[in-house]
Amino acid sequence: MFAALLERIATALEGAGIPYMVIGGQAVLRYGEARLTRDIDLTLGVDVDRLADVLAVTRECGFEVLVDPEVFVRETLVLPCLDPGSGIRLDLLFSFTHYEREAIARAEPVLVGATQVRFATLEDLIIHKVIAGRPRDLEDVRGLLLKNPGVATAFIEGRLEEFALAMGEPFVERFRQILRDSRL
Repeated sequence: MFAALLERIATALEGAGIPYMVIGGQAVLRYGEARLTRDIDLTLGVDVDRLADVLAVTRECGFEVLVDPEVFVRETLVLPCLDPGSGIRLDLLFSFTHYEREAIARAEPVLVGATQVRFATLEDLIIHKVIAGRPRDLEDVRGLLLKNPGVATAFIEGRLEEFALAMGEPFVERFRQILRDSRL
């Protein structure tokens, strides 16, 4: 069910020339951490000025848009959708920051069914999860570190330091604590 949906959305986004990467629970599963997930999260490498193009993709895929897109997307940068056939929710996140453009460029194509689907790298996924900081996200980071001991921690810490300086949050310390806990 998820595989067919990932194929459909990846094909439509590629066809529309919209850069993207899969993040969230589907990406966590890709890196070997067992996790129950009921949705698909994708970061789109576009600003809200491409909302009409993204809405065309949702129509092409047969998704139901769950909000008034003009208002909600401009306020939250998220377009929540539902695939009526499967009942699976998709959150399309608009992002046009320098970091997100780089992360999308680093995204790794993975064969899902007959389609190449672009997934966030392990390091970028961990960065996203540490910044989100919710308990489930931090637990995902812990599991990902245990399953993938060769992760590029220096890269992660460098990026988290940039975000820490910009946002005034202790992202590096949060990551280092999880790293210590996962080595116990």
